[in-house]
Amino acid sequence: MGCSFSGLNALYDAVNGGGDVWINENRFRIVRQLGEGGFAYVFLVKEVISDPSNPGVSKKFKDSSHISDDGTYAMKKVLIQNSEQLELVKEEIRVSSLFTHPNLLPLLDHAIIAVKAGPDQSWKHEAYLLFPVHLDGTLLDNATAMKAKKEFFSTSDVLQIFRQLCAGLKHMHSFDPPYAHNDVKPGNVLLTHSKEQPPLAVLMDFGSTRPARKQIRSRQEALQLQEWAAEHVSAPFRAPELWDCPSQCDIDERTDIWSLGCTLYAIMYGVSPFEYALGESGGSLQLAIVNAQIKWPAGPKPPYPEALHQFVTWMLQPQGTVRPCIDDIIIHVDKLISKFSH
Repeated sequence: MGCSFSGLNALYDAVNGGGDVWINENRFRIVRQLGEGGFAYVFLVKEVISDPSNPGVSKKFKDSSHISDDGTYAMKKVLIQNSEQLELVKEEIRVSSLFTHPNLLPLLDHAIIAVKAGPDQSWKHEAYLLFPVHLDGTLLDNATAMKAKKEFFSTSDVLQIFRQLCAGLKHMHSFDPPYAHNDVKPGNVLLTHSKEQPPLAVLMDFGSTRPARKQIRSRQEALQLQEWAAEHVSAPFRAPELWDCPSQCDIDERTDIWSLGCTLYAIMYGVSPFEYALGESGGSLQLAIVNAQIKWPAGPKPPYPEALHQFVTWMLQPQGTVRPCIDDIIIHVDKLISKFSH
């Protein structure tokens, strides 16, 4: 999927005080901001269709289930400061366009435009990425709200949410060569609640996604990987081999399995299993992670089954080479679902 560079791609409508934005030939009205982080802002937008015979942006979608009933979408605006950031955004667009799976957030449309703040200013770029909207927020938002009320997901919902994340990751890990998401965490999981069903879980944000398999053959390569991970992989969910990488090793997609184990723990208890180390004086997050020192907090009454704790521990093996792969995880989670889902 090529990135378009035409200056007409995302022009603001000056008449509306910058309230409208064009992504390619389709126009959207900004309803409100949903979030921000780094150089990116996420807005709730509504498509403006002036000609009822024009299907609008939906004619571009590979899957008709992505068409919004009420014309609303989520739009991510990225302010690009330099050529390195521009390459990163283009890579995110390229990689996002590879995946088609109900548990991975699809990129519906995108535009990259050149902008100039004033006649004497240099050209910069802005990227606009369009996604389906999930207004129930992230797993992190949900966990924070539930923690405040001392509420917990049922064992059945924990397993069903987790099973969907496994399905999305399996899609990524099944490419040849496989892709690693590299930032699996509750803040990158969108939940949608429904009355009779367990929540729908969708994994998002492919900004750190890269081919998973790397051969590390020198100290320099090991340090480069650690530096890259420090910038792109959230610390409480980062696998031991990305904190302290040996000079001779093979890294593979099982770095995601570590993050997945941390995320299962977080679905249950609302935080990463190693977050406690941040609160301890003299505590070290890195030390807790490389030694896989897990602490189990008080949970719901009755507590979660011990089999769930064992499942987490199985994924959180410090040695990447003995960690299970996604197919093993799915076989196991399906057994747990048939045992604990009523």
